[in-house]
Amino acid sequence: MSTFDKREEGFESKFAHDETLRFKAYARRNRALGLWAAEKLGLSGDEAAAYATAVIESDFDEAGDDDVYRKVKTDLDAKGVDVSEHRLRRTMEELLAEAIASIKAGA
Repeated sequence: MSTFDKREEGFESKFAHDETLRFKAYARRNRALGLWAAEKLGLSGDEAAAYATAVIESDFDEAGDDDVYRKVKTDLDAKGVDVSEHRLRRTMEELLAEAIASIKAGA
């Protein structure tokens, strides 16, 4: 195996590792967001856990955060819970930062 091949393999391995961590961070963020929204919706226990799972699954609809934002915002609006776009997006950013930090810490 040439040096070039080893280097290419190393880059591919790093990319795969980074993508796995990225996926885990977003899934963790979406779970936390689902639990946050569930509390606002008056859900607890199994209902809150099921809602958090639904938020995680909503991220598979399209690329980016808009699908998750749209699901949570629609559900909050349907229940008459007043959360601004800014507040919801800010919460998403904060929870993502927490998820990344917890993954880096090995949790």
